[in-house]
Amino acid sequence: MAAMATVPSYTPSLWVRLCHALPRLDLTMQMKDNTFVPDSWEYQQTLLVLSSVSAIALVISLLVVLSFLIYYCCCHRGDRSEGSEEEEEDEDGSTGHGYSGKKGRGICCVTWVAVAAVTLCCVAIGIGFYGNSEANDGMYQLTSSLLTANYTLASIDLLISDTVAGLQLSVSGPLTSMEELFSGSKPFLVSTRNCRRLSENVVNLLSSISLVRSSFEAGLGNDSNISGASIIPLTPVPPSVAPTVAPSSSLIPRPFSPGWAANTLMVNEDYRWLSYVLLLLLDLIVCLFILLGLAKQARWLLILMTVLAWLALFLSWGSLGLETATVVALSDFCSDPNTFILNTTQFNMGTSSDVLDYYLTCSRRMNSPFQQLLTQSQRALSNIHTHLSSLDRNALTQFPKAEKSLREVQQILNSTEGNFHQLVALLNCRGLNKDYIDSLKGLCYDGMEGLLYLSLYSFLSALAFTALLCSLPGAWRSFPSESEEYEDSDSESEDPFTSHQDSKRFLQWQPWL
Repeated sequence: MAAMATVPSYTPSLWVRLCHALPRLDLTMQMKDNTFVPDSWEYQQTLLVLSSVSAIALVISLLVVLSFLIYYCCCHRGDRSEGSEEEEEDEDGSTGHGYSGKKGRGICCVTWVAVAAVTLCCVAIGIGFYGNSEANDGMYQLTSSLLTANYTLASIDLLISDTVAGLQLSVSGPLTSMEELFSGSKPFLVSTRNCRRLSENVVNLLSSISLVRSSFEAGLGNDSNISGASIIPLTPVPPSVAPTVAPSSSLIPRPFSPGWAANTLMVNEDYRWLSYVLLLLLDLIVCLFILLGLAKQARWLLILMTVLAWLALFLSWGSLGLETATVVALSDFCSDPNTFILNTTQFNMGTSSDVLDYYLTCSRRMNSPFQQLLTQSQRALSNIHTHLSSLDRNALTQFPKAEKSLREVQQILNSTEGNFHQLVALLNCRGLNKDYIDSLKGLCYDGMEGLLYLSLYSFLSALAFTALLCSLPGAWRSFPSESEEYEDSDSESEDPFTSHQDSKRFLQWQPWL
C-alpha cells in the first residue's frame, strides 16, 4: 500500500540549477530577475544579452583569422627572399626537389595544426550527434506524455457525454412512459418521479464537473468549450496513432490543448533534428576533405574547403547563440514549472487554482476538488437503483406493461454506473500528474542534457574552424605549384651531367667491369 501511495516527483537537475543561477543583464547592463516570463520584453532582453556573447566570440574569431591572413599576405614576401637564399645554400645537399629545412619545419607545423584542428572538429561532431539524439529523445518523451494526457482528457469528455446523454434519454423516454403508466398509483408515481429528479440531479452534477473540467483544461489541455456540444470532436485517439500534422492555424488555441502542443512540437522537432544532422554532416565533410587535401597537397580542394569552413564557422557561432538562449530559458522554466503554469493566463483561463494545483502536485494531503460532486452523484445513482428495485418487486405485478420501460431504465443505469466508476478513476490526479511529471523529465532532463551537448559541440567546432582558417592559408600556399613540380621533374630527367656522373660512379664501383 505504501508503494501504491507513492507519487512520482520532479526535482530540478544540477545543470538546471547552474544555468538558472547565471546572472541576467538587460540591454542597459542592469541586473534582472531570472523568473521565467517569456512574454516580458525585459526577460527577452536578458536572453538577447546572453546570445550576444556568441556574437562577440564570432567577432574575436574573425579578428584572429584576419590577423593571420595579414601575416601570411604581408610577411610572405620577406620569407620568400630569405627562402631563396637558403635554397641556394642547400642546393648541393638536396636532390633537386623537396623543401629546405626551415621551410619544411614551417610546413610541418602548419600541417599538424590543421590536423589537430580537424581532430578537434571530429570530436565535436561526435558530441553533436549524441546531443542531437538526447534532445530528440527528450522531445519524444514530452510529446508522448502530452498525447497520453490528451487521450485521458478526451476519455473523460466521452464518459461524461455518454453518461449525460444516457440519463437524459432515460428521463425523456422510459421514465416518462412509466409516469404515464403509474398515473393511477401514487406510490409508484412518486418513486418514478424521484428517479426522474435524481437523474436530472446527476446530469446537473456531471455537467458542473464538465464545467470545472473545461476550465481546468485551460491548464492541462482540451479543445472543448463550456457548452455541451463541445465534446463532440474529442473522440479519444490512442497516443500511438495520434495525428502528427500540426493544425493549420499558427495561433495558440484557447483554451490550450496538449494534443495541439504535441503535434506542433513533433513537427518542429523533426525540422530541428534534420537541421542539426545536415549541419553535422557539413562539418564532417569539410573535415574529411581537408585531410584529403592535406594528404594530396591539392591546393584547389583546400581553397574550396576554406570557403565552406567560413560558412561552418558562422553557423557554429550562430547555433551557439541560439542554444545559449534556449538552455537558459529552459533552465528558468524547469527550476519551477508549477509556478509558471499556475500564474500564466494562457494556461489558467478561468481555471480554479485548487483544481490546477491538485493535478500539478497530486499531494496526498490534498482532497480532490471533485470529491463532493462525485459523492453526491454516487448517492443519487444508488437511490435511483433502490427505487427501481422497489418498482421491480412491487409494480410489475400490477402494471406488467411497465416492464419494458423499467428494463430500459435499469440497463441505462447499469451503463451509467460503469461509466461513472471509470470517470472516478480518470479524475484521480495520479494519471494526469504522471503524464505531467514524465513530460517535465523528458524536457528538463534529456532535453536539457541534449542542448548542453549541442552547445559544447557548437563551441568546439567554432574553435576548430577558427584554427583551420588560420592554418589552411599557410598550408596551401606552401604547397609546390605545378610549374615548380614540372621544373623539378624536368631537371631530374634531362640533366646530362648528372646522369653521366651517376653512370661513371656506378662503373667505378664495379671492379670487374
